[in-house]
Amino acid sequence: MATLSSPPNRSLTTDELDRFGEELDALRARTVATLGQRDARYIRNVVKAVRYTNLAGRVLLLAAAIAGGLWLADSAVGWLFWVLWALGALSLGLGKILDNMELGHNVIHGQYDWLGDPQLNGKTYDWDIVATSENWRHTHNFRHHTYTNVRGMDDDIGYGLLRIFPEQKWKPFYLAQPVVAVVFALLFQWGIAIQDLKLGRWWHGKMTTQQLRRKSAPVVRKMGRQLAKDYVIYPALAGPFFLPVLLGNLVANGLRNVWTYVIIFCGHFTANAETFPKECIKNESRGHWYLRQLRGSSNLRGGFLINVLSGNLSHQIEHHFFPDIPANRYAEMAREVRAICARYGQHYNTGTLLTQFGQVCWRIVRHAFPSRPRRAMALVQAEAAA
Repeated sequence: MATLSSPPNRSLTTDELDRFGEELDALRARTVATLGQRDARYIRNVVKAVRYTNLAGRVLLLAAAIAGGLWLADSAVGWLFWVLWALGALSLGLGKILDNMELGHNVIHGQYDWLGDPQLNGKTYDWDIVATSENWRHTHNFRHHTYTNVRGMDDDIGYGLLRIFPEQKWKPFYLAQPVVAVVFALLFQWGIAIQDLKLGRWWHGKMTTQQLRRKSAPVVRKMGRQLAKDYVIYPALAGPFFLPVLLGNLVANGLRNVWTYVIIFCGHFTANAETFPKECIKNESRGHWYLRQLRGSSNLRGGFLINVLSGNLSHQIEHHFFPDIPANRYAEMAREVRAICARYGQHYNTGTLLTQFGQVCWRIVRHAFPSRPRRAMALVQAEAAA
């Protein structure tokens, strides 16, 4: 198979590609050999952090509801309501972010299956969003991680809503995508929930309504449970002062949705991220698979806090290389990955959150309008298809 090449990357020979893959495989093997107590302690501390931040958020929102009742009788305590409500919404939002990013996403990848802990088993774990973990294992763990940025095979390229790369066929609908992108960010968990339902197939008559109903039944049940929990059961605990709790849950879910959207988009859709034609995966070697993951990924600089809040997807390159390795190892692995990339003349795409998300926003706005692939990208496709 031909070598992928794109400035500022150096073209690799077949032997170099093989050695590139072998070095990354060796890094993976060395890391797996050292997995142990510190990794178990780390993920169990994350579980505790999720539990306690969620609990704190729930208690603070309930206290805010009570303070809201007192506010009706004495306007002097109005400030207490707003302080408690803001802290409650932020704490609950933080808990949901940790649950989604550092706990759920990583556990569902099977990163901690080696522990033998049924509560951290990637095949059975469920998380606090409307999407089912079963659908996520198919759309994300299998399709996205196997066919990363391969057009027509990786459904995460634009999620069926956005034209982010010039290789995607332009349609008049995309003129609205700057607005669609904002709505998608606010409702991101819902977009993820319906991704595997293939609503486009139903819309175009390629799936019957009965088939769609059968396929969507587990998702609808999960949506119902989540809506009941956040917008009925917990608000009901506040009695007549349910509204602050309901709104707090709404804001917390919104914070989680927007943050997740930003992190995922920064990891895949920055200016240097590439997409690939289906032909490029024909007879794909291990080294070439790694190279494709590298070219389609972007990292974030920001330190420990960004790492934890992003589920360590701040190291998206390492995650695409090693999706089943505990994500708390990515920061230390990144040093060796970066050195390997440098030895083989391959660009290691990283930047600050502000820089990377700025590039994402530019892509969303620019490719809402008709655009042609850059010359360098066209050369990549021609070579890959040769």
